[in-house]
Amino acid sequence: MTVDVLSRPARAERRARAAVAVLFFTNGALFANLLPRYPQIKADLGMGNSAYGLAVAAFPTGAIAAGLAAGVLIRRLGSARVAVAGTLLTGVGILAAGLANSAVLFAGVLFLAGAMDAITDVAQNAHGLRVQRRYGRSIINSFHAIWSIGAVTGGTMAAGAIALGLSLGQHLLISAVVFAIAACVALRFCLPGPETEPPAEPETESPAEPETQSSAGPETDRRAPQPAQRAPTGLRTGYVLAALVLIATAGALVEDAGNSWAALYLSHSLHASAALAASGYIALVGAQFIGRLIGDRLVDRFGQRAVARGGGLIAAAGMALALAVPTVPGTILGFATAGLGVATLVPAAMHEADELPGLKPGSGLTIVSWLMRLGFLLSPPIVGQVADATSLRAGLLVVPFAGLLVLALAGVLQTRRR
Repeated sequence: MTVDVLSRPARAERRARAAVAVLFFTNGALFANLLPRYPQIKADLGMGNSAYGLAVAAFPTGAIAAGLAAGVLIRRLGSARVAVAGTLLTGVGILAAGLANSAVLFAGVLFLAGAMDAITDVAQNAHGLRVQRRYGRSIINSFHAIWSIGAVTGGTMAAGAIALGLSLGQHLLISAVVFAIAACVALRFCLPGPETEPPAEPETESPAEPETQSSAGPETDRRAPQPAQRAPTGLRTGYVLAALVLIATAGALVEDAGNSWAALYLSHSLHASAALAASGYIALVGAQFIGRLIGDRLVDRFGQRAVARGGGLIAAAGMALALAVPTVPGTILGFATAGLGVATLVPAAMHEADELPGLKPGSGLTIVSWLMRLGFLLSPPIVGQVADATSLRAGLLVVPFAGLLVLALAGVLQTRRR
């Protein structure tokens, strides 16, 4: 009977789920509108690979600088309001980045846009997990799938704007206005009331005790260790949290390879046209969308641990082959396999961190969301330095490395659900 009730969410929950989906969509689309224009911005501002890598690293630097402020803002204003306000300010920052007339100004406004994006990211995930607790089953991967749809939409919009000859200012202004309106409309359908609510989740197997079931009822705090479960020590909790951060960071490294370097690698190293070069990023986020669309069902059937290991292997093998035999179609396919492989990593790490016993509500989610952005911060300058010293092809070996890292650390993730 309980399962029946949970499988039929009320109208308010369904509308809230749609509203959160819109927020994830706009968040993915806004930044994706800028990424395929990076080669043009790099050329217009006369930046080398190292300078370019440092400049685009300003976005994750801003995210790290502001990420921990998200929790305070959410507690004061509510996750939905914070997510929408962050979306509006991110759009303004991305527009300003497209209009920057110097590398320093470009990096400065990317820093501010990254700060707003980090706050938006934590807030929308917090609201999404709140809706998930109302549903009583996993839906977080579906939100990240919608983010991928937004990213594909944004990348496609940028490719279309390039083909039509729209200026950076015209293109990014249209993007900012359209997605600002969408976010404001979504706000009125988000969940009202306080952020913390009693959860209603199905029983799962513990990674450490797969044969043990919890007898706790739906009103029990999901973060409190139950008598039938072994409460992790502080040392083990710290290890698990660190591993989750590295898993999320591996996903971030792969995403950044598509964000910052796919268009450049295809256009400069493989001599693809500007419009075709945008296909590398689009392929990565498109395959990532497919992986997230089926992710909840795969996790329920095989467990997050097995899904992550399989994904890490796919990402490592697919991109390694594309780099070993460099062609335009093969490279686009390589970015697609990388996106498919890491599709569930960030949602998995966020969910597992949010469920860790012994931490205050929201602490695990905030820490993982904040620290995983080190991947976005460190990847561009490292890849840029390697590209200047050897080649961009060598710099992109960061993608297979990320897949191998996931294979090594996936043991901290959940096994199959009952």
